[in-house]
Amino acid sequence: MAYIKFKELTKYFDFKDETNPFDLPDYTKEYVEKEEKILMGYKNSKDYVVFTDKKMILFDRDTLALYYKKIHIIPYVSISTSAINFKPGKVEILFSLDSGYQLHINFLDMDHNKKENIKKIYKAMMRVKL
Repeated sequence: MAYIKFKELTKYFDFKDETNPFDLPDYTKEYVEKEEKILMGYKNSKDYVVFTDKKMILFDRDTLALYYKKIHIIPYVSISTSAINFKPGKVEILFSLDSGYQLHINFLDMDHNKKENIKKIYKAMMRVKL
């Protein structure tokens, strides 16, 4: 995480495991509208990300001092720029939002098939912008 004068510049998330939309916890589905379709979910030890055909929902949980859950709902139309970076065993998606907020999502332990799934989600996200 980068900071300037104690202000967070970029939020980083690391995800490892694909989660079938039917296997997502109920609390993650509460933020998906009836007319939306869940494309895929990913998780790590404490966080989830849900990709729908209209938005990304990030569940940022922290259990260090006090338990809290921060929920980021990011409509794809609010993404001003993005990039996808394929590395050995890893995929990075970098976003800049219209508000100036930056987001960096890493997908770890990726084989070829998992990278193709990320590419499909990324392309679906960018189609919304057209």
